[in-house]
Amino acid sequence: MEVDFSNIKTIGFDADDTLWVNETYFRDTEEKFAALLEGYETKNKIDQELFKIEMANLDIYGYGIKGFMLSMIESALDLSNNKVSQETIGEILNLGKKMISHPVELLDGVEEVLSKLVGKYRLIVLTKGDLLDQERKLEKSGLSKYFHHVEVLSDKKESNYKNLLEHLNIDVSEFLMIGNSLKSDILPILNIGAQAVHVPFHTTWAHEMVSEDELVNNHLKLNGLKEILKYLNNQ
Repeated sequence: MEVDFSNIKTIGFDADDTLWVNETYFRDTEEKFAALLEGYETKNKIDQELFKIEMANLDIYGYGIKGFMLSMIESALDLSNNKVSQETIGEILNLGKKMISHPVELLDGVEEVLSKLVGKYRLIVLTKGDLLDQERKLEKSGLSKYFHHVEVLSDKKESNYKNLLEHLNIDVSEFLMIGNSLKSDILPILNIGAQAVHVPFHTTWAHEMVSEDELVNNHLKLNGLKEILKYLNNQ
């Protein structure tokens, strides 16, 4: 696909599953959660119930591990008809705590790309999730030095992006967003007139899936983050 990034002055990066591994840990925890409740329901039913409760709780808890922990506890109570043991509740809390304390695993090429772009572009992080957790991951990642600004958003809709770019005095025609989610990182950005690059992660949360009729082809899709260098270095 032909792209023109010659006007780009600011590049935004999603964090989870763009800079570092995230969804993999949620999937692993879901497996362990289902194993804890196997005496009450089938794994498929447990997965469905947890996702349904997560979606119902998004407006209350937002995105992130803490909300996920609370949704697991609520699901356990519902699936067991309030008979789940205190020990199991404790194990669910420990699953969440292990997720929070998990080492940050950078994705391939991330630091190489940032080190080659810093100074040439204004680099910022635009991510969803729990503020404390995302700040912790950024600090542990060792990537803070590359970014001019870090913003943890409650959601990634067109209005969220518009308000932030206006606040940071960034012209949409000079902004490029890079992320793994079509729903959160690509479509809203294209809709406000900026440019976006899709770098898919091998695992996608069901909530971030988009239907076929939502798909668009007016953006660059890469197999890995390092590929972006050949497009930006040619500008």
